[in-house]
Amino acid sequence: MSAAISIPKHQLQESPNSRSIEIGDWLITARTNPISNAVEGDALQASLGGIPLPEMPFGNNSLELVHRTSGWRYVFDAEKALKGVKNGQLEEGDGGVKVGYADAWLRSRTGPTSELPMPQTSPTRPYDWTYTTMYSGHDAVSASGADLWQPADPNNSSHIIPIAELTRQDPILFYAEIPLFEDELHDNGSSHLLVRIRVMPTCLFILSRFTLRVDNVLFRAYDTRIYHSFSSSPPLVVRETSGWEAPYDLVKRRLPRRDDLTPLTDPTWIARVLSEIPSEISQQAGAGTRWRGLGTVLHIAKLEPGSLEE
Repeated sequence: MSAAISIPKHQLQESPNSRSIEIGDWLITARTNPISNAVEGDALQASLGGIPLPEMPFGNNSLELVHRTSGWRYVFDAEKALKGVKNGQLEEGDGGVKVGYADAWLRSRTGPTSELPMPQTSPTRPYDWTYTTMYSGHDAVSASGADLWQPADPNNSSHIIPIAELTRQDPILFYAEIPLFEDELHDNGSSHLLVRIRVMPTCLFILSRFTLRVDNVLFRAYDTRIYHSFSSSPPLVVRETSGWEAPYDLVKRRLPRRDDLTPLTDPTWIARVLSEIPSEISQQAGAGTRWRGLGTVLHIAKLEPGSLEE
């Protein structure tokens, strides 16, 4: 039998639109609110340089971590996430995607046998219509602008997220799901970003997951995992970012039942399948878009007193 887990002293607070936990040196706050209203949406769109907003922007949602001893503050929010979406013409590495029937649709209207003139159109602001973002949260300490993140040492076990600890049936002291945005891509698929956090007696763990499905074209996922053990000294935060991509049909072939397409709309199932596909496909070749987000990168941050001073 495993040893009993002692519950550390902590305090929970809750309001209609936010929940927080104080535990050790940490104050963690999750804010969940309805979709941005028209006024809020206009302000958010202006802050993004005018690109169209996704159908469901949650501009008032956020997850905030404050480590009081060091003064470190880390935040996930919709504005910063959407600022990671390419605003302008897509270039090499941006992972630009066309809908599956786009070329055929265009040929049918411009080919030599077509009798249909091209419709008159007005210029629109170029941007990544899939809302792909490699946002992994952001440091929100503006006093010095110090960046504590450093490349992890792959030979140091404390620089790796311990899966065994996270899969134990430990009590969950605090849990929250914070949606940041979602869009149905003009009925061509789905794009959304969701942040989850759970705080256990020994650690905290965050999973931020961007998931993209473009029907008949590709699946894409970008995960950020953040782990901190309350017993680490000095306090150490591990951040792992991973990007996967694969052709739509390759993922579809892994459905448990051919007549049930429901898993194709489940981000958890999509992410699991993408991670099971050989990495030379899912994290190297991808779906041929040459997206720069493919692969896995590990960073660590040491939260020592005075570490944020200039």
